[in-house]
Amino acid sequence: MFSRRAFLGTSMLGLSAAHVLGQDKGPEPAKHVEDAAFQPATLFLTWHRDPTTTMVIQWVGAKGETADTNVYYAEAGDEEFDGALTSTRPYPLTDLQIFRCELTDLTPGSEYRFKIGKSSPTWKFKTMPAKATNAIQFVTGGDVGINAHAVANNISAAKQDPAFCFIGGDLGYDNGRSVEVSLAFLRQYSRHMITRDGRLIPLIACLGNHEVDGGYGKPRSKAPFFYALFDGLFPEVGYNCLDFGDYLSLVMLDTGHTSKIAGEQTDWLEQTLRARVERPHVIVAGHVPAYPSFRKMDPTVINKTGTGEEQRKHWVPLYEKYRVPVVLEHHDHTFKRTKALLGGHAHDNGVVYLGDGSWGRLRTPGKPEKMPHMAVVGRDYQVSIHRLQGDDRFHLALDENGRIMDACHTAQRKRGAVLVSG
Repeated sequence: MFSRRAFLGTSMLGLSAAHVLGQDKGPEPAKHVEDAAFQPATLFLTWHRDPTTTMVIQWVGAKGETADTNVYYAEAGDEEFDGALTSTRPYPLTDLQIFRCELTDLTPGSEYRFKIGKSSPTWKFKTMPAKATNAIQFVTGGDVGINAHAVANNISAAKQDPAFCFIGGDLGYDNGRSVEVSLAFLRQYSRHMITRDGRLIPLIACLGNHEVDGGYGKPRSKAPFFYALFDGLFPEVGYNCLDFGDYLSLVMLDTGHTSKIAGEQTDWLEQTLRARVERPHVIVAGHVPAYPSFRKMDPTVINKTGTGEEQRKHWVPLYEKYRVPVVLEHHDHTFKRTKALLGGHAHDNGVVYLGDGSWGRLRTPGKPEKMPHMAVVGRDYQVSIHRLQGDDRFHLALDENGRIMDACHTAQRKRGAVLVSG
């Protein structure tokens, strides 16, 4: 059992590590908790539902760290704070608690201030707009970890002032077993994923194999930390769709970790895509790629099926049928952008697959001549910036130093070349 004492000790250790990496020194630990400002080291924001009118405030901590854990919030310009109750639930394999407060009935596209209790600092967040009247920018990536490269990309991503961050699996590499790693990831995200004007950047995530003890084909109980933190978005299964107003749908899939690819998930995916075929931005995201840049697509002696084989069989035809323009993939620890693909071949009216999970982990991609479906591959730690503007999408890949590695544009896919009915 990971204890309260160990939690407080590793919190201080994490601050020391950040200082070694050249970051500003964090606040000194309080000697008398009741008399000190309360600053939870694992504080982060997320969504369970409508990002235009809600916000979930969440952290992991020990009971008794502060007398009042309720959240007090106000829209920018308002002097009076409203109060909202915070609930608690156990954090797995520890005697710690998850503290969670969901704010509802918020004003779309508005900035808010909030405090935890009466003695915490005041933080800021912003709800998503109800209509995409202005350009919207967010960051994505996968395979993060907790090393210095992960921290560098956290900082690089935050400098883009994104509306939110999506991580496509393998957050800290806790493997469903390491409490220390799961908490270290949260501390690093909480410390660095703040915009230049002090706004906390909400985190959305989907499941990867390194959230699961055993990786694939396991019950939810084998991904204890992920589902403890994100059960509001994934209450029963490992896939869901988050709709942003009438302009964006983020469809998050479980690539075989706690939900099977074929069957119920594929049926749900078809229903979800069919219902949103006229939406200007439908982006699908998952962990294991349909079109890998490092692993083999064909079966090998070690693997009886090639990487992404089930996705290509069950999901890719649905992406093509319902005119999904962009799929975000991870897992291979490289940078990749495929050509626009239909049936695995280049086609002007095809789907672009972006990734491939190198936020904090890295491999050398396969040789271009053996991957004719690829447009660009690279061996760089990177995050992707996505900008929605009208019906167009602009995608930019940045390395950990903020250097532009690749840029592309995707517009709406045309009708006619892909059958939508039926």
